[in-house]
Amino acid sequence: MGYSLGVINAPQKVIERHYARSLGVYNEDLARSEGGNGTEHEKPTDPSVVMYWSLSVAIFSVGGMLSSFLVSFVGDFRGRIKGMLAINVLAITAGLLMGLAKMGTPHLMVIAGRAIMGLYCGLSSGLVPLYIGEISPVKYRGAMGALHQLAIVIGILISQVIGLDFLLGNDYMWHILLGLSGAPAILQSLLLLVCPESPRYLYIKQGKVEDACKSLKRLKGDYDTSKDIAEMKAEKEEAMKEAKMSILRLLRSSVYRQQLFVALMMHFSQQFSGINAIFYYSTSIFQTAGVGQPVYATIGVGVVNIIFTLVSVLMVDRAGRRTLTLVGLGGMCCCAVAMTVGLAFQGAYSWMSYVSMVAIFMFVSFFEIGPGPIPWFIVAEIFSQGPRPAAIALAGFCNWTCNFIVGMFFPYLVSLCGSYVFIVFAVLLFGFTLFIYFRVPETKGKTFEEIAAVFHRKHGGVPPSKPQEEAEMVQLKGSSEA
Repeated sequence: MGYSLGVINAPQKVIERHYARSLGVYNEDLARSEGGNGTEHEKPTDPSVVMYWSLSVAIFSVGGMLSSFLVSFVGDFRGRIKGMLAINVLAITAGLLMGLAKMGTPHLMVIAGRAIMGLYCGLSSGLVPLYIGEISPVKYRGAMGALHQLAIVIGILISQVIGLDFLLGNDYMWHILLGLSGAPAILQSLLLLVCPESPRYLYIKQGKVEDACKSLKRLKGDYDTSKDIAEMKAEKEEAMKEAKMSILRLLRSSVYRQQLFVALMMHFSQQFSGINAIFYYSTSIFQTAGVGQPVYATIGVGVVNIIFTLVSVLMVDRAGRRTLTLVGLGGMCCCAVAMTVGLAFQGAYSWMSYVSMVAIFMFVSFFEIGPGPIPWFIVAEIFSQGPRPAAIALAGFCNWTCNFIVGMFFPYLVSLCGSYVFIVFAVLLFGFTLFIYFRVPETKGKTFEEIAAVFHRKHGGVPPSKPQEEAEMVQLKGSSEA
């Protein structure tokens, strides 16, 4: 997923030239006269090239938006492991389409490949946190969940490095660069064969007690599984009281409204934090600051990404999810203000460019400490087994939709606000920080049932009592949840 997010940026001009040639709108003579060899300065401006390029980028998010709704179905149909194995076919197909693009019609094959890869990533971005959340011990659940984000940022960095012009980001190798998007799926297909199925899925969904015990022993070694089985038994009993949760039913249910609101707001805060805008602006800011090779500075941002995601992995089960998210969002808010000051005054004071540079690195650091990794796994923590797949599907759809909105409308926001564009994100980040402080409980070290109880207490304002339960039943009278 990380590789696919980052791979399309580096070879943009190279791919646009191939699109122009395929569409018959590329002027070789003009390109040579302007750029010498037709590979450096020529900028295809034909509307058809711009349209197909924009579609190549945006279709990835659209695919993720659509397939995120299928996470619940795929995860429950044959299990988490078999589900992840099956969808790898999509990634390999997408990789082949893009890898063979030079042999066919480049713009159509790349768009088709990106669309299918988007479908794959929408599914995997739901199934992977679902599986990790279900197999992780309570003590290490946060760190295990943060590894999902670590893998994404490593993928982004790899795509940035091998997308350099002298490696694969050139006229001759760009199709291989895109085609390698399917390579991690081949590796995952081999590794999943030795991964045990989720014990929670086996016990709660399938009722296979012996298989669940075997899976627990494969994960943790030869030990007494009675404590884990007892916890899953209690969760199953609670799940049996719940109606099977479809996405529509979850949206209409007042019982889970508090959890759902928190889950969606966590994903809103991740995508509307301005992190994608920072990457969009980073190269031009580094150029203004006098960096000779801004592409390497951008790769430096990718390295910072990885370092501070590792910090999050180490800290999330010590400091807690809520604390790290608050620190991250608050720090990003301050950096967004510093970024605005730096951009606004860099014309008057040359040293302000360095303020902008430092703000970029600090912004990314704060993002990866909390708002980057935590939304992916906290959804699996705050929902019980019944509504969990539907909740993850909804959160995934929210994430991909926000990603698409930022990608589509940020350039227009820049043209409207100019150097003050990050004030918009500073205001949003301040609002998200207040929301996390007042509405999101700490989930560190708690079982799924304990977390659900915390939400019920917060929803009612006081610990749940008999009259409150009766009042809730009256409220639900006539609906399937009752």
